[in-house]
Amino acid sequence: MAPPRERILNAARELFYRHGIRAVGVEAIAETAVTNKMTLYRHFGSKDELIAAYITELAKEGDEVWETLARDYPGDPNAQLEGWVRYVEKVLTDGGERGCAIANAAVEMREIEHPARQIIDDYKTRKRNRLVNLFRDAGYAEPEQLADEVFLLFEGARISIQCCSSGPALGVVRMLRSLLAEHAPKKS
Repeated sequence: MAPPRERILNAARELFYRHGIRAVGVEAIAETAVTNKMTLYRHFGSKDELIAAYITELAKEGDEVWETLARDYPGDPNAQLEGWVRYVEKVLTDGGERGCAIANAAVEMREIEHPARQIIDDYKTRKRNRLVNLFRDAGYAEPEQLADEVFLLFEGARISIQCCSSGPALGVVRMLRSLLAEHAPKKS
């Protein structure tokens, strides 16, 4: 059996994603983690600290996608971009997707001072900046504008999946490729 902290985080992750952060109480998390509330509070001083740890874990996983692309295609921004587009396609067609867990959390964490809000903002800003840098390194025209368009397209698709599973999100890869072609570096 995994250590209590790990079990608690895994339980929170599963329950928060499936039911929503506000809908899940610490008692349900402790029960799913096969522990008790006292152990939960020993590892996480409050539900808010647990939520922040959950979001931090998700953000690290998102960052790992970019780190893997850089490692798999060192110095080749076009190959990294193609790898990212394949990743987008996988995320949007995996069948079990209920949208972006971090975006879902942002919707629920409306209080600006909530500890998870800064983690969410930092992560989404890093993601957008990585797109800007990737487009710039690959020689795309207007990399900041392109990054904004691509970012909004992908984020919107992940949210769209929740309410329209056979709808426009399935065409995002085609839309991404079209957008990239429109901004592609000019061949000399």
